[in-house]
Amino acid sequence: MPNRSVLVYDGDCAFCTTTVNYLMRRVRPNCDVTPWQFANLEALDVTQQRAEHEVLFISPTGTVYGGAQAVAKLMLSAGGAWAWPGGLLTLSPVRWIAHGVYRLIAANRDRLPGGSPACALPADRRPSVRPAE
Repeated sequence: MPNRSVLVYDGDCAFCTTTVNYLMRRVRPNCDVTPWQFANLEALDVTQQRAEHEVLFISPTGTVYGGAQAVAKLMLSAGGAWAWPGGLLTLSPVRWIAHGVYRLIAANRDRLPGGSPACALPADRRPSVRPAE
């Protein structure tokens, strides 16, 4: 398990990379950030299939949060004013709405600003990803 929280995202997706870079500059979360393509997924106790499906936030205790809840935990880790919206995202019914919005964005990330056609390809068909051995 990591000593610090870790955010794992799709490094082949231009929209995901742009969003993570923005969050690192503006929100400044207290975590390490790595594309799943370069992460030791086994050590983080997550599967490649899950990492391809959603952004992940892994706490130092090994708790894995995915999708909108990963974003909420990232904001909470930043503290200060960012903790308020992060905390709000963990509450019902906001949590349910955030999940739906996250899934909608994830399903259409190739069409969003910063997205590219590669974002729509399954991970094993992207040019920079080799199949797991």
